[in-house]
Amino acid sequence: MPPVQDPGAGLEKRQRLHPLSPLLSGAKSIVVIVAALSWQTLSQLGPTHFAMVVAALAVGVVIFSVIGWWNTGYQVIGRELRIAEGLIWRRNRAIPLDRLQAVELRRPLLAQITGLAELRLEVVGGGKTEAPLAYLTVREAAVLRERLLALSGRTTSAPAASSTHPAAGAAAMTPAEAPLYRVKNTDLLVSQLLTPQAFFLPIGIAWVVTQFVMEGSWTFIGIASTMTAMAGVLLQPIRRVLGDWDFRLSRDHDRRLVLHYGLTETRNQVVPPYRVQTVRIVWPFLWRKARWLNLRLDIAGYSGPEPGDDKSSDRLMPVGDIATARTLVGEVLPGVDLATLATSPPPARARWLHPVALRYYGAGLTPDVFVTRQGRITREVSLVPYARMQSVRVVQGPLQRMLGLGTVYADTAGGRSGVAHDRDLNEAYAIAEQLALRARAARSR
Repeated sequence: MPPVQDPGAGLEKRQRLHPLSPLLSGAKSIVVIVAALSWQTLSQLGPTHFAMVVAALAVGVVIFSVIGWWNTGYQVIGRELRIAEGLIWRRNRAIPLDRLQAVELRRPLLAQITGLAELRLEVVGGGKTEAPLAYLTVREAAVLRERLLALSGRTTSAPAASSTHPAAGAAAMTPAEAPLYRVKNTDLLVSQLLTPQAFFLPIGIAWVVTQFVMEGSWTFIGIASTMTAMAGVLLQPIRRVLGDWDFRLSRDHDRRLVLHYGLTETRNQVVPPYRVQTVRIVWPFLWRKARWLNLRLDIAGYSGPEPGDDKSSDRLMPVGDIATARTLVGEVLPGVDLATLATSPPPARARWLHPVALRYYGAGLTPDVFVTRQGRITREVSLVPYARMQSVRVVQGPLQRMLGLGTVYADTAGGRSGVAHDRDLNEAYAIAEQLALRARAARSR
């Protein structure tokens, strides 16, 4: 297919981010500074001096952010996105759009209030998010995302003829999406209460109350530190609730998966089917009575989590029943039916390595995917399409060599592998050979 040509190539002037960008960026930095000062600093300085220190730092942060905004701009020239930033140390980046894997639209809480959005770009081989554009109006961000994806060849849509200015195509209508799934927020709340952190929280509260009664009195710092520690215990389930709130999955006109989710930070992702490397089905122990499970994706092109930034893009179904999971797996991996997947366990001598959990391990080859399962407490099934396999290997540890066993790994671009644990060595090599043959045949289709 001939490359998509941008009608405005080479004519576009450099565009600035939204004028409110410095305030939003500065607000995030101020929150980090206040958190770093801690309760102890507050008790030492007193409320008045503490507020003065925070105010002085806030003014400095905002001034620095305004200078950064004034010297930051972007433009699309041909099939490149060029971003310039910095005053003292100038930095100019040219991002070839043929290396673009994904463009995600994010809206943190302040951005939702002000009607703005942030674009995050993921490129092939990137160690982290490349060139986040924070912030644009929601309409400008949506139009720019579709334009970049069109120029990269990741969508069948052509770039808008009037896209020489970011707002030029803002009136373009977004094609209707076909809904596939929507989470029940009540189920989401209950599911996160059925986690080890929430389950053992009453025990922690009882311990704190007991210590308080025995000590007779606590200092302000002691109470504040204890409350902070308890909040830290609940951080993961709370972040999951806020992150997965009102999760919706649909398909767009290009047959791509479209994900909308989030409460304090809304996120909108577009996932083409060819970027799905692995589908994982997970049964947490405390969810089994409710017959719930969740589905996760491993997606090519997304870098690992950055410090302080939960950007994991693994959601497909935060919580649901087996019937819903069966439908969604069939949508993502056509021809795959959860009810017909069969696996076989490792040989009996592998019990020396897994004396209790051997029966929970298994692997199988189906016409379309490599199936593996593991886990006694939290059970997990992984489905790796043959066409997504990058390499296949057989690994033996010292004990495995003594027992004549080997583990087969099917590696993908998503960072995870399908793993057939502790198979008979001859069987392991036979599985590896079959995986290599089926992967080659799947990629040639």
